[in-house]
Amino acid sequence: MGGVPRVRRPKVRLPPVYAAAVRRSVRVTLAATVGFYVFLYGFGSTVAATYALFAAIALAGLSHIPGTGRQRAVVLSRAVPVCWVLITIGTYLSVRTWTAALGMLVIGFALAFMAVGGPRPAGAAPGLHLMYILPSFPPYDPGSLGERLVGATAGLLLLIVAETFLLPERAAGVPYRELAARASDGAARCADELGKAPYAASGATLRAARELGAGLRASQVPEAERPAGAGVRDRALTHTGLAVRTLLARLALLPPPPGDPSSGRADLTVLHAVADASREAAALLRGRERAAPHGGREATGDARARLREARRALAEGPEEGAPPAALRRHAAMLEVADAALATSTAAELAVRGRAAAAAAAPGRFWYAGMRAPELWWRRLTGHAGQRSVFFQNAVRISLALAAARTIAGLDTLPHGFWMLLATLTLTRTTVRETRGTVRVALTGTLVGALVAAALLATVGTDTVVYAAALPPLMLVTFTLGPVKGVGWAQALFTVLVALVFAQLAPATWQLAEFRLLDVLGGSAIGAVFGLLAWPRGAQDELRRSVAWMLRIAAETVVATTAEVSTGGSRAPVPTAPGHRSLQHALIMAETAYAQYRSEPKERAGSDDPHDWQAALMSGHHTLWGADRLLVPPEPVVVPPLPGESAVAVTLIGDRVAAGMLLVSARLDPRGDTPGTPMALRARAFDDLAVEPPGAPRSYYATVEWLDSLTTDLERITGGSDEPGVSRT
Repeated sequence: MGGVPRVRRPKVRLPPVYAAAVRRSVRVTLAATVGFYVFLYGFGSTVAATYALFAAIALAGLSHIPGTGRQRAVVLSRAVPVCWVLITIGTYLSVRTWTAALGMLVIGFALAFMAVGGPRPAGAAPGLHLMYILPSFPPYDPGSLGERLVGATAGLLLLIVAETFLLPERAAGVPYRELAARASDGAARCADELGKAPYAASGATLRAARELGAGLRASQVPEAERPAGAGVRDRALTHTGLAVRTLLARLALLPPPPGDPSSGRADLTVLHAVADASREAAALLRGRERAAPHGGREATGDARARLREARRALAEGPEEGAPPAALRRHAAMLEVADAALATSTAAELAVRGRAAAAAAAPGRFWYAGMRAPELWWRRLTGHAGQRSVFFQNAVRISLALAAARTIAGLDTLPHGFWMLLATLTLTRTTVRETRGTVRVALTGTLVGALVAAALLATVGTDTVVYAAALPPLMLVTFTLGPVKGVGWAQALFTVLVALVFAQLAPATWQLAEFRLLDVLGGSAIGAVFGLLAWPRGAQDELRRSVAWMLRIAAETVVATTAEVSTGGSRAPVPTAPGHRSLQHALIMAETAYAQYRSEPKERAGSDDPHDWQAALMSGHHTLWGADRLLVPPEPVVVPPLPGESAVAVTLIGDRVAAGMLLVSARLDPRGDTPGTPMALRARAFDDLAVEPPGAPRSYYATVEWLDSLTTDLERITGGSDEPGVSRT
């Protein structure tokens, strides 16, 4: 007889966001409470217990270091000596209010400015701030420095062990190197199809190419996987992503061969070389060398060498008297070859670093031979100005922390570090976001203060109750706080710190009152400085930086078309005119855009009519196109364009530059945009109805580049139906 069938109950699984919060909460709770209890009840040291607890909370609960537990453990291990320095400086500067405030100003700026190093340093900065804030308040006892360092070290070591071994987690996304390798494989497939009859890629291949290119955008890559460092490998990996995106887009828009396809043997040779070089780059990014077509192994760089030879042969054609369609195809093929060469070289630099610098062109890969300190110095000095959002954020938070420390010192507030902690955690990059955050935080703090006051009044001095309640409350705090938002976090953290300080010294219900007043004061200071220092965050700065970038790009376009028109003997030079200025402006615009994406809109439901991604890509296209036209890979003699062709290139370049200046003026009306003379010259282009007869291939290469920039300008202002596709 059959029995009653067992009903399987479905497993209850937490949503991913709660599961991640629980894992992190378990790790920080274990590290913080073990150190706290060992030092407090095992050794009777309240100082070491305090620093052990808050070191773990600062670098795990307050900080948001992206990545897996093992990746965070690496960051934490590097942060240990930094914490020693911060605790030591904070201890000795805290004895006087003015020295403590001055130290807060300088160190607060330095720690906040660490964001230029990428998401991981930026995520660790709030916790490092707290490690300086904690010793900056009573007791002013330099003699206890040893206990402070021992406690903080123990808390950090426990946290490192917990992050490494406790509840391991998978990476949040695919590594950037693998994404770039997949995109390179996609470029190889696309080139293979274009090199076979009917000499056109299928719709599925083109869609896949666009998806692979879009997947390399920073907004689509998890923070932990973004190559955001200043070193050669990170810069080269970023360069690889940009180059392979350009290659995919150029392959997708490659015009068909004119006439008899068999006449374009050089084109087919280039496409086959592009496919081989792309596969070689993908294999290199995956850490292995590619198999040769006929078995065996081939040395890394062989495919790139063949591509370079094929590109050189292509540059010698097409034949005299070729039709315009053939010349356009020839110009597009040169762009494909250059993009593939850039992808291959950048991939080797990303894997091998400075060891591959000899194979890199000095202009486009200017960073290849530089050492890490020099590259970091360039990164830091490049952002040391008021047009950098990193600089703006560092100034805002350092001034707010210095003011809070001054007020707390002059008024001798009990537990005054809570005021600085509130200033640090509640200040946002826009005054609107700060105001909303403060309102919710104060509500949560009030609720938490009422609960804490009732608990302290009821339990009194029975520390056993507080010791038993601390671990479960900490688990709940660091689970619900990150998920539910700042109101829940402040309410739970208020009760949490009450339990902690009630074990360190006898406490009354007034401890909750001090907490509420300090959070109120810190919130007010953060709101004031958020209102005074760049209150709109990156929203205005993005407009200004993109407008500035477009003005410099317009100058580059005019200078490049003038050089192409006049021709002459041209040996290899490092970069095209204005390269470095445009590159710096582009970096400023990219960092502003990254922060802009993290900020709320000014009005709910408002849509930005500008395609900022297209604006940034137009800067890259201007840089690469100018270098491609004016910085050839070998010495050449470029004849001047014939009269009509020279006039046409100049007029088209002026029209594109005028469009850039017009968009720049619309984005930043306060900018100095001398657009009238150029706009008048651009009107003359309307009289040019047909292509100039007998135009050489350099004419078509230049016009192809200018046409792609025109497409970018249309997309910036929403004039294109395909915002995700770029012509170059």
